[in-house]
Amino acid sequence: MEAGKFTNRAQQAGAESLAAVRAKNKTAWLELFADDAVIQDPVGVSPLDPSGLGHRGKEAIARFWDMAIAPGQLETKIRESYPAGDECANVATFVNRMPNGAAIATELVVVYRVDARGRIVSLKAYWEYAKIAAQLEQMLGTRQAG
Repeated sequence: MEAGKFTNRAQQAGAESLAAVRAKNKTAWLELFADDAVIQDPVGVSPLDPSGLGHRGKEAIARFWDMAIAPGQLETKIRESYPAGDECANVATFVNRMPNGAAIATELVVVYRVDARGRIVSLKAYWEYAKIAAQLEQMLGTRQAG
């Protein structure tokens, strides 16, 4: 999914978001969001979002970048994208390569909703935190045993 290939604004915003993440361009990424936007990644309660209510507003979204995106190098593959009105749902695989060489992979569905100006007002990523935690535990156990 490349930026510039979509007529649906939500798909375009999603593509631009992923391009900014891959480029490690926090400023460009933050500019894609409305001032009152909400990120739920993952949706629900997790150590990344103990309240389960999401990261609300640009300051919280900037902190989310620092906590969840900045530490690694994210590789993405969007397998399918389904647009509908001001939203789209992307079926994807994400691989996050950490500075120590570890790679953590997950399958997910990411739903983007945009406002009339095409700015992201909601980003919801559906994936299982427990699966990622299990991958981390396995990697740490393997490294400690070796």
